[in-house]
Amino acid sequence: QVQLVESGGGLRQPGGSLRLSCAASGMIVSLRTMHWYRQAPGKERELVADITSGGSTSYGDSVKGRFTISRDNAKNTVYLQMNSLEPEDTAVYYCNTIIWSKEYWGQGTQVTVSS
Repeated sequence: QVQLVESGGGLRQPGGSLRLSCAASGMIVSLRTMHWYRQAPGKERELVADITSGGSTSYGDSVKGRFTISRDNAKNTVYLQMNSLEPEDTAVYYCNTIIWSKEYWGQGTQVTVSS
């Protein structure tokens, strides 16, 4: 059974940094495209970043140059390093993957950016 467990969220001041983790079980992250999404209150879920099995990465326009997605194959974990945080980054962040047309989501981790 595939499980994705996010961690690392918290409260930061604008300009601060956080690293989110997505620990996977029941699957191998290096064999799939892994995504980070976020959803702010009252807004639609937004794609933040993804990393393919080949290691290629892509980012949403709002986070380019500030966020970095990576993975540790030995730990079967995907990370999202978030720098230069802005209040607009406040959201619940979710890890996601699709296996044989079935979507899997983690429970989410809250990120709040406020002074």
